[in-house]
Amino acid sequence: MGLTAERLRAGMDALARIEPGIAAGIARHGYPDTRIRARGHATMLRTIIGQQVSVQSAAAIWGRMEQALGAEMAPEVLAAAPDEMLRACGLSRQKSGYVKSLAELVASGEVDFANLPVDDEEAIATLTRIKGIGRWSAEIYLLFAEGRGDIWPAGDLAVQIEVGILLGHDARPSETLVREIAEAWRPHRGAAAIFAWHHYGARIAAGRAEGKGGKMPL
Repeated sequence: MGLTAERLRAGMDALARIEPGIAAGIARHGYPDTRIRARGHATMLRTIIGQQVSVQSAAAIWGRMEQALGAEMAPEVLAAAPDEMLRACGLSRQKSGYVKSLAELVASGEVDFANLPVDDEEAIATLTRIKGIGRWSAEIYLLFAEGRGDIWPAGDLAVQIEVGILLGHDARPSETLVREIAEAWRPHRGAAAIFAWHHYGARIAAGRAEGKGGKMPL
């Protein structure tokens, strides 16, 4: 699923009509690219494995897990895997618990990635039952894997910074203020979040090219 290029561009055009600051941001840095992830427990498993480690380390751990447990990473197999096996693959004791939590909830049907609640807040509540998955990770999954167009990760630091810059604030707005601001952007807040990350990256890259180091105002 995911937000297709067509849906994302339509959302950005709608936002540009609502918010002049976003229109100016598009003029500066263009439209964002799509970010689409696979739907299902494997994507959430990769999210857990990738927490607080480098991309290279996460890939190495994933490869060892595939060798030990099978490429399908079946939840039933993961749920039954000895902790020692998961540790041997490179997972910490804490992450082993998170992986087991995900596997057990999926295997039991308590979390069904094919039939998450339609209501966004209910879906977030369902996903955050998984140990190690907070609100931000749940929002990212729903935005990129399910293509839910009104997901708004207002707790994300880069989103807060870019909203402040796009709207001309003197300082980074709080999560509460960012949520209030974005109420006017429904039902396109997912596109706004993707654009915030796009604008962040483009702005920092431009700053480095100009020798400014890309330092962020906080």
